[in-house]
Amino acid sequence: MNDALVLTEIDPAGCALLTLNRPAALNALSRALMAQLAVAIDTLEADPAVRVLILTGAGKAFCAGLDLKELGSGQAALGGGEHGVAPRDPVAALQRFSGPVIGAINGAAVTGGFELALACDVLLASPAARFADTHARIGVAPGWGLSQKLSRAIGIYRARELSLTGNWVGAEQAAAWGFVNRVVPAEHLLDEARRMAGDMLSCLPEMLVRYKAIIDDGFALPFGEGMQLEKARSREFNADVGAEAIEARREAVRARNRS
Repeated sequence: MNDALVLTEIDPAGCALLTLNRPAALNALSRALMAQLAVAIDTLEADPAVRVLILTGAGKAFCAGLDLKELGSGQAALGGGEHGVAPRDPVAALQRFSGPVIGAINGAAVTGGFELALACDVLLASPAARFADTHARIGVAPGWGLSQKLSRAIGIYRARELSLTGNWVGAEQAAAWGFVNRVVPAEHLLDEARRMAGDMLSCLPEMLVRYKAIIDDGFALPFGEGMQLEKARSREFNADVGAEAIEARREAVRARNRS
């Protein structure tokens, strides 16, 4: 039996699979799990051989959110905001990871677990996946972006409905609303995540990082400022791209399209 709270599996092709491993507790985020997850993500960010992450949960849940039993017993404190200090903050660690992060949502993602899912760049969900924001029911304010990210993903009216009721939204509805990319049969969820990771890894390594950064940085700005940011970074990056390199890459794209 593996007692590690976070399981790490590294594919030599450049992808790492991180699995939250407290299935008996529905992968609730204890202080120890948060610390191990943050360290695991930062360790992989420091490894140049790892360029894409997949995040999933062991057992029947993705993540049940903060470990309320631990909080209620006084063994842990909410600290600065909901989720404690930055070195043990897995969402901050996901934000520091420069490559794409694919969330393979295998089951319930609740409150802090919902926020962990929204910290990923792409979400694939099994039919068993479902999401709920119970901050208003528990009496704890969100600190990982749920109050801001969800409304930007699905619109403020739907976000209000979810956050002010605490009700569940299923995988198919989440996909229809746009914060899940698509629903995949449970038995194929990780295979599909690995296939997508492979497609990402087939892109130029430097572009994978730069393109993710410009999407994220621009999305945080008003549209006009985002357009200006794109132009500035385009000039900076494209100045070093030569004709021979473009031609070689064009041939690679054509070959992939023919396969």
